[in-house]
Amino acid sequence: MRNKYLKKILCSVLSTLMFLLPVSTVYAYDETGAPIVTATPTPDPHTEFYNQAPSTDNIPGWPQGPKIEGESAILVDMITGTVLYSKNADKVQYPASITKIMTALLAAEHLDMKGKLVMSESAAHGITISDSSSIYADTGEELTMEQAMMAVMLQSANEMTLALAEETSGSVKKFVELMNLKARLLGCTGTHFNNPNGLPDELHYTTASDMAKIARAAWFNPTFRKFATTAYYEIPPTNKFAETRYLLNHHKMMKGNTRAYDGVLGGKTGYTDAAGNTLVTYARRGNLYLVSVVMKSVNGAYSDTAALLDYGFNNFTRSAVKTEPSEISISCLPCEKYILKDYKNSVLFYRIQLPSVTLPNGTDINTLKKSRKFKKNPAGLPLLEITYSFNGQQTGFARYYQKTLLSDLLI
Repeated sequence: MRNKYLKKILCSVLSTLMFLLPVSTVYAYDETGAPIVTATPTPDPHTEFYNQAPSTDNIPGWPQGPKIEGESAILVDMITGTVLYSKNADKVQYPASITKIMTALLAAEHLDMKGKLVMSESAAHGITISDSSSIYADTGEELTMEQAMMAVMLQSANEMTLALAEETSGSVKKFVELMNLKARLLGCTGTHFNNPNGLPDELHYTTASDMAKIARAAWFNPTFRKFATTAYYEIPPTNKFAETRYLLNHHKMMKGNTRAYDGVLGGKTGYTDAAGNTLVTYARRGNLYLVSVVMKSVNGAYSDTAALLDYGFNNFTRSAVKTEPSEISISCLPCEKYILKDYKNSVLFYRIQLPSVTLPNGTDINTLKKSRKFKKNPAGLPLLEITYSFNGQQTGFARYYQKTLLSDLLI
């Protein structure tokens, strides 16, 4: 088993050195692990989804989106939540290993990353699929929580998702329930998880839109962000494994890799025969933070992702909305002084951050439409949101928190 793992390490190391070779080349491996040079990755002919226009092309004045090979895709500004590109984003798809973003997020939220875990029999040997991504952890092996998380996000180790699930919830079944609860809290409407790793299961599915919500929420967790952006990590020998494990991030668009793209920070790859290639990518240029999700694509989905990121960075700008007040107050009539504690000026709502919007280049902020509504807040009192839209497309929002209830002002 260890020889098999060392062979996989050799293949991974070889893949990281391939940035010295032409980018247009695709690599396979022979029985010794040596690379085999094959043809260009661009499908010929294109996939049946290539000429399908994104739904965002129907927005008047919106930049026309690129053609991509994937069946489903979405590009979202992570700060404002603006959907810049959407193609079959609500169509149910199999996610494969991008599932692990949700697993890692929940582990980051519930576990002490300075702690340790001991591999159970059910976690170490619970994956029966041959050639499953693994670090070959054994029953009774002691690993730090950080090592387990790195194994999940870099090596895509399926047995380590079982270990994290058990550590978080006591069992994989209960952890899956937590995954689905979290998905609903994030506003996912087309998602049902049935395992923590994304291995083939007819009851395990999501959409590009839902996956973007999950990935966006995960990015704002600094613990998760550490693991999603790490390129290389070593696990030293343990009580059960004598050699050092070398983990390399599988995302080839990160700096120094074969498909390196300026601004890519990290993400998660995925593949099964049923799912095709799935890819979540985080990227930043200037003050524009983007997350792209591509599902049911080919050749790693890297060409699709590069086209989406080019489209986003070249056509959109995020700008601050400086016209909104920091507080929303009410001014009462003089006669109300007999029933209110402070009738002259009472602050009801306040905001924490300066709102911003993401718009096509050259768009005048003053032309945006505004709407106000109360929104449910799982953590407390309802929120007041001011939404900004461009020809019907939401481009940002201002969020206000309740400071005082009107009932509290009564004498």
